[in-house]
Amino acid sequence: MGWLIYRITATALVALAGGLVGSMLGGSGSATLLGAVAGVALASAALLAIDSLRGHAFLQWLRGSRDAAAPRSGGLWGEIGYRVERSIGLLERAVEQEQRQLSQFLSAIEASPNGVLLLDAGDQIVWCNSVAADHFGLDPERDRRQHVTNLVRAPAFVSYLQDGRWDGAVNLPDPRGKRTLSVLIRGYADRLKLVLSQDITEREQVDTMRRDFVANVSHEIRTPLTVLCGFIETMDGLPLTDDERRRVLNLMGQQATRMQTLVSDLLTLAALEGSPRPAADRWFPVAQLLAQAQIDATTLSAGRHQIRFDSDVATQLAGSDSELASAIANLVNNAVRYTPDGGRVDVAWRLLPDGTGSLSVADTGIGISHEHLPRLAERFYRVDGSRSRDTGGTGLGLAIVKHVTQRHGGELDIRSEPGVGSTFTLSFPAWRVRRVEAAP
Repeated sequence: MGWLIYRITATALVALAGGLVGSMLGGSGSATLLGAVAGVALASAALLAIDSLRGHAFLQWLRGSRDAAAPRSGGLWGEIGYRVERSIGLLERAVEQEQRQLSQFLSAIEASPNGVLLLDAGDQIVWCNSVAADHFGLDPERDRRQHVTNLVRAPAFVSYLQDGRWDGAVNLPDPRGKRTLSVLIRGYADRLKLVLSQDITEREQVDTMRRDFVANVSHEIRTPLTVLCGFIETMDGLPLTDDERRRVLNLMGQQATRMQTLVSDLLTLAALEGSPRPAADRWFPVAQLLAQAQIDATTLSAGRHQIRFDSDVATQLAGSDSELASAIANLVNNAVRYTPDGGRVDVAWRLLPDGTGSLSVADTGIGISHEHLPRLAERFYRVDGSRSRDTGGTGLGLAIVKHVTQRHGGELDIRSEPGVGSTFTLSFPAWRVRRVEAAP
């Protein structure tokens, strides 16, 4: 209310001063009244002109960038300038806060492992994070305001989007055909849409491996059980000679041993997956592992192969000696089984310059085609199932080797050439390997 009192007082004083000056200049009689009226009018016009100039200055400030403070001329325009400047400042701070919150929200969505795509009522792209851009092959900037079905043309997605009933997700391949995506659409606000995408390739692979695992276990156990049941019926229903009976019992023993080996390998895998990683504070000599593996390989070969073990320096490994002994035994025994008579098996341990340890098992066996190498360490995966059964393999040996190596922080590398041979290399990190000085 201060500006109102000031304005009324200023107007009254200016009118009074103008009237007095006009009456003094008008002389006496009727001229005095005319002079007073003219003085009031001139004074009011002058006040109006000054007020107009102040209003013009305020409008200029409003039209400009408003970097400087609003005009502080006092009175009505000074009060309006102060109020407007204060309101603009509050509004700008509120907008800045909203922008910060929006930026934080978008940053949180950007950090999400899932793809997020926002569509308007016309199914045009409003915004997407980098994960969604990678999933659908989009450019987050260039493809804005583009109709999504012009860019994502998978029939399953187009049908799902146009259907309007988004109760569940739909699975579809990404544009490059290398991954499987699970896409879910949710409507919000006024016909706006939120498209969520998730890479489920690994989950699909795990489900496939689980189904294959159950099927393979069932098959591997059912086969020897069928043989055993057949032999039992034969022994029960047919009169057999002593030689025939011994032969049947021998075959039954082989099938029972095969099932026992399979169950043992399954229990080993279950133990590896369900237990914590071996600690790095228990050290044992590598020579001990190699010596035991050499005994097993020599016994299995029975003089049919050339077997050579070599170690450059005395070293120790940290971890579980039983697990590593099982892994090395699997590699060496496989090399002997799949190498024809007269072939060679070389086992070498090397301490590399960077402190890492490398164990290689090379053979001159039948070799493996390149297309099989990526899946060779999967459970029950066999290049030739009949040959594996002939050699007594369960299809779990390399899976055990891979699990043991990974539990010790290492890697399994497989190189092979059909008709030439194979080389399996276990690499162990430097923090699990140490050199031992020879005793004087």
